[in-house]
Amino acid sequence: MIRVSFKEKKVMMLLGPMFEDGEAKEPLEFLRDNGAEVDVVGLEKKKLKGLHFKAEIEVNKTPGEVDIEKYDALIIPGGRSPANLRKHPEAVELVRSFFESGKPLAAICHGPQMLASAGLLEGRRITGYHKIKKEMLEAGADFVDEPVVIDGNLITSRKPADIPLFNKAVEEALGSSTSSV
Repeated sequence: MIRVSFKEKKVMMLLGPMFEDGEAKEPLEFLRDNGAEVDVVGLEKKKLKGLHFKAEIEVNKTPGEVDIEKYDALIIPGGRSPANLRKHPEAVELVRSFFESGKPLAAICHGPQMLASAGLLEGRRITGYHKIKKEMLEAGADFVDEPVVIDGNLITSRKPADIPLFNKAVEEALGSSTSSV
């Protein structure tokens, strides 16, 4: 059996209220189960409930407590989380700064709304939940309907059904090592 290893990888997940349960929980478990250290960053340190009440995730850092240089990737789940977070300049600035670092930034479903709010989509090829297409086009993106789109350091995905492909793209971006178990 081949096992993915993210040993010595540190990932940040930006999370707000009413996140899409699976889009946060499944990547979080995938990363942690394979050795990554994952900090869940939100506006307040507290437990957040998912949109469908199937997941509850503890926020352990706020935007002011993170040093972008110490992270290898940023994950932005969808649901209503991005709409809640983008009202807060510190969350938008965190996304902008991380993107400018050149490290992998992965957003799924409504996650690209944070990218639009940070002014990062002009000329970028992306995907996301179909209901955000108009907003993404207005932000200057080339929006396509594909399970996963990679444009430079940006990884985007559409919906919960795409999570396995989303996780695989994150795995490749992190340059994981594999070992036999």
